[in-house]
Amino acid sequence: MRVALAGFLHETNTFAPTPADLAAFRQGGGYIPMSRGAGIAAAAQGVNLGISGALAVAGELGWDAAPILWTGAIPSAPVTREAFETIADEIVAGLAGAGTLDGVFLDLHGAMVAEHLDDGEAEIARRVRATVGPDVPVVAALDLHGNISAPFVEALDACVGFRTYPHVDMAATGAAAARLLDRMMRTGTRPAKAFRQMSYLVPIPFQTTMMAPADGLYAELDSEEAAGAWSASLFMGFPAADIPDCGPSAVAYAATQAEADRAADRIAAAYEAAEPRFGNRTFSAEAAVAEAARLAAQATGPVVIADTQDNPGAGGVSATTGLLRALIAADAQDAAIGLMVDPAAAAAAHAAGLGATARFRIGGHPGLPDDRPVETVAVVEALSDGSLQATGPYYGGTRLDLGPSACLRIGGVRVAVTSRIAQMADREMFRFVGIVPEHQSILVVKSSTHFRADFAPVAGAILVACAPGPMPFDPADLPFTRLRTGLRLSPNGPAFDPAGGRAEPAAATARQ
Repeated sequence: MRVALAGFLHETNTFAPTPADLAAFRQGGGYIPMSRGAGIAAAAQGVNLGISGALAVAGELGWDAAPILWTGAIPSAPVTREAFETIADEIVAGLAGAGTLDGVFLDLHGAMVAEHLDDGEAEIARRVRATVGPDVPVVAALDLHGNISAPFVEALDACVGFRTYPHVDMAATGAAAARLLDRMMRTGTRPAKAFRQMSYLVPIPFQTTMMAPADGLYAELDSEEAAGAWSASLFMGFPAADIPDCGPSAVAYAATQAEADRAADRIAAAYEAAEPRFGNRTFSAEAAVAEAARLAAQATGPVVIADTQDNPGAGGVSATTGLLRALIAADAQDAAIGLMVDPAAAAAAHAAGLGATARFRIGGHPGLPDDRPVETVAVVEALSDGSLQATGPYYGGTRLDLGPSACLRIGGVRVAVTSRIAQMADREMFRFVGIVPEHQSILVVKSSTHFRADFAPVAGAILVACAPGPMPFDPADLPFTRLRTGLRLSPNGPAFDPAGGRAEPAAATARQ
C-alpha cells in the first residue's frame, strides 16, 4: 500500500498576542523542527507524536510510505496567511507528486485558526481531498482539544483523537489512526460516521484525564469500540478560540449509520451528564504560595503549583511574574519556577558569568497592566546553551533547544530563565540549569496540565493558581463575540448570546 503522510499542527488562541509565522513552525517550540521526506522519520523516531506512531505502523505493515512534510508550532495567536499557505501548498504539491496513492495519513491538531481562515483543518482536508480524489481514504490523528467542525469531518474518512490529557498517547493515537486507515485500504470499505457538538466548555486544568469526571468519559470510548464501533473519539475542545465551532464534540465510526449514531449519542450524553462534576479549587498567587508552604512542611515530595494563566501550551508567554513575586515576598525556601522566557535576562546572566551576583530585570508581560518585570539582585547559579532531551511521558524523548539559559537564585528561590519558549512539562527542563526538582519544596510550572505526566509521580501535592496572565482560567472571562448561540462558557455557567448578553444555562446538543 502506497501511503502519503504529512503533519501540520497548531492550537490557536485567538486572544493571544503573537501569531505563528514560518519561523515558529521551522523552530518547533517543543515539537520537532520542521522536517521533510526521510528526515521526518529520523526526527520523530521514538518521540511521542502522532506521526511517530503512524510511521511505526507503516513499517510494521509494510506500507510503501511517502512522508512529505511535518511541522508544528507552539500555541499562539492565529497562523499567518503566509505560513498557512506556504505549508499547505507544500503538502498538496507533495501529494500531487507522490504517484498513485492507496491512502493518506494526516497528523493535525484540530484547533488551528489562520489569519484568513476560521477552520484551518477543514481547509487542509478540503485541499487534500481535492488533490487525491474521492476514492483514496484519508484519515487524521487529532489532539483531544480539537474544535471539530462538520465540514472537517465530512472531508475525511475518519479522525481519531487522543484519549489522555496530559497527552501521553500522541504516538499511540497516530498508530490507531494508521491501523484504521490500513483497514479501509485492505477491505475497500469506509465506515459510516456520526458527529455531535455538545453544550458547555470546561477550563483546561480540569479537563485532565488524571481526575474525574474526564477519566471516566474517556474510559467509555473503549467500551464503545468493544461494542462494535470502528473508532470513537471525544474532543474536549480548546476554549480560547472565538470561532463558531469552538467547543466539545463526539465523533464515531461504525459499519452502519445506526451504530455510528448510537455511539456518538452515548458519548455526547455522557459528557452532558458529567457537567455538575467538573470543577476544582484554584488559588491566587499569594494564596497558592502560602498553601504550598503549609503543605510542604508535611509533604514527601515537592508541592507543584500550576501557573495556568501563563501556560504557553495555551497561548501564554511563559514570562508573567505574579507567582515569582509571591515566592519572593513569602521568602520561600527551596523553591523553583520555570520556565521564565526572557532572552535579555538570559544574555545578562551569561555576560555576568557563573557565580556572579548582579542586578537583573526578569520577565513581565507588557500586554498586561498588572504584570511587570521583577527587578532584583540574583546569583547566577548555572549557565546552559539550552539544549536538552525531555525524557518524560509527554515530550517522550523530544530534543529541545531553549537558547542561552540560566538558573538565577533570589534568596531561596531559583528561576529557570530561557531564551526560547516551551511548556514546562518535563523535569529535565529544570535539571538542565542545575535545579533538581525532587529536592525542592515548591515548584512553580508554567503549564496547566501536561506537567502532571512527569511531575505527578514525585509531587507531594498539586495546586492550580490563577496569577495574572494572558490565558484566563475560566473561559467565561474571555471576550467572545462569535461562538454558537447557547454554548455555555463554563460548566453550569452562562450561555453565549451573540447580542452581547449572557443567557441562563440551558442544555442543548447539536446533532449533525
